Amino acid sequence: MPIPVLLSLALLAAAQTSPAADPASDDAPVVEAGIPVLEARVVNRFPHDVHAFTEGLSWCDGTLYESTGETGASDIRRVDLATGTVRARVAISPELFGEGTACWGKQLISLTWQTGIGFRWDRATLKRTASFTYPGEGWGMTTNGNQLILSDGTPTLRVLDAATFAQRSTIKVTLNGKPQRQLNELEYVRGSILANIWMSGFIARIDPATGKINALIDLRPLIAEVNLADRDSVANGIAYDSAHDRLFVTGKNWPRLFEITLGDEVGRVQ
Repeated sequence: MPIPVLLSLALLAAAQTSPAADPASDDAPVVEAGIPVLEARVVNRFPHDVHAFTEGLSWCDGTLYESTGETGASDIRRVDLATGTVRARVAISPELFGEGTACWGKQLISLTWQTGIGFRWDRATLKRTASFTYPGEGWGMTTNGNQLILSDGTPTLRVLDAATFAQRSTIKVTLNGKPQRQLNELEYVRGSILANIWMSGFIARIDPATGKINALIDLRPLIAEVNLADRDSVANGIAYDSAHDRLFVTGKNWPRLFEITLGDEVGRVQ
């Protein structure tokens, strides 16, 4: 069992430094006293394409799908979990920066970053079947089974109609009552929303009913294991196989994709 540790607010804030999130600013994370920090216990390691600037990761009916970003290099791909081999891919228009994805029926729905354009893809063929527009930025996306949930870098998650993309409601995400920005890739897991906090080593576990972050998942040991020098190679990408209760995480240009379980509480933030 890991030795319990106490994480200070300063340490957590320092782990989330980014051009858009100065730890000395109001955007720096503030957490409830005693909030649990959970171990990401590695169950399996799989190869991952080091050229994949991962923005979205989705497990749909036994198959892994991934979306990648960067202008001129964004794509949608079907990936073999065991080998990391890209079985099929389709490029997104080179002027667009691909972002998160979500499964919906036989479709894969994807976002772009700052252009407000989204796409629907047939999962069997990866053929684009439709496009749509939305206001603001697109970062991450998931589904609760009835609607889509979108992150845009603000503390507000948008709950959307999957057929029309019309906004139905919002979820205001907070840590200790303060808005939490930089929510990136999303995944709906066992009634909670998991969100990578951009430029940090943590996944936030969010109660969708209240928007409160009730736990942090510590990915810093995984980040240390992949040991990448590029500061943009952050943890990003969460997929959940609900049929077999398997949780997968990876990062931008990471050489590995990890299957994890949530292990012991390794600390608390004070």
